[in-house]
Amino acid sequence: RAMVSPITTHVLDTANGRPAAGLRLKLEQLMSGMWSVLAEKKTNGDGRVPDLLPVDYVPDKDGVYRITFETEEYFRANGAECFYPYAQIVFRITQPQQHHHVPLLLSPYGYSTYRGS
Repeated sequence: RAMVSPITTHVLDTANGRPAAGLRLKLEQLMSGMWSVLAEKKTNGDGRVPDLLPVDYVPDKDGVYRITFETEEYFRANGAECFYPYAQIVFRITQPQQHHHVPLLLSPYGYSTYRGS
């Protein structure tokens, strides 16, 4: 596999049919009942964050992670209103040696996600 972060994301602005460039997000891990920040980044021009974590980072087996996307900030910067001030995706990693891609399909009034490849 290419040398990329073990957890990546890609945000597509489905209302405008383009990548959501410049969207701020935060990756956290649940540790002892509290969320611990692992990274804070912005999406690139392609709506991706290829360097979310160091390439040698190995996620915890059965670890629970959360990505918070600052959707309201993104839509305001693009002159649009937004119903959801942020979107959070919480997921569990059971196979830490695999790459985990967590995409977000985003519009001002809805969002969806799936386990990507």
